[in-house]
Amino acid sequence: MAKRALILFAHGARAASWAAPFERLRDLTQARMPDVCVSLAFLEFMTPQLPDLVTELVRSGIAQITVVPVFLGQGGHVLRDLPVMVDQLRTAYPQATISVAEAAGENAAVLNAICDYCVGALG
Repeated sequence: MAKRALILFAHGARAASWAAPFERLRDLTQARMPDVCVSLAFLEFMTPQLPDLVTELVRSGIAQITVVPVFLGQGGHVLRDLPVMVDQLRTAYPQATISVAEAAGENAAVLNAICDYCVGALG
């Protein structure tokens, strides 16, 4: 059983099809890290939501959890909502280490990859 987990944290939407790219990202990430439990969680509208998934992971014996916000920018959800949720989860599960990476869109490598895609769109 994996002792580490990586949670890709997305906003969520009412349309189920919205999650498809995030599911593909989860699957690609899992394929690169077979010894890590890679999951997808949502802020709202979709399940699992972050607190429920963390509860499930900790109960299954996961001791180290990293949350990666797959948001392009650091709006209110990343700056305010996520830290509150993570603080509550750290209090509820002191036996687990829960860390949060920067928002994906704030990372230089991610921005460069998106830039490459945009430039390539010209043909």
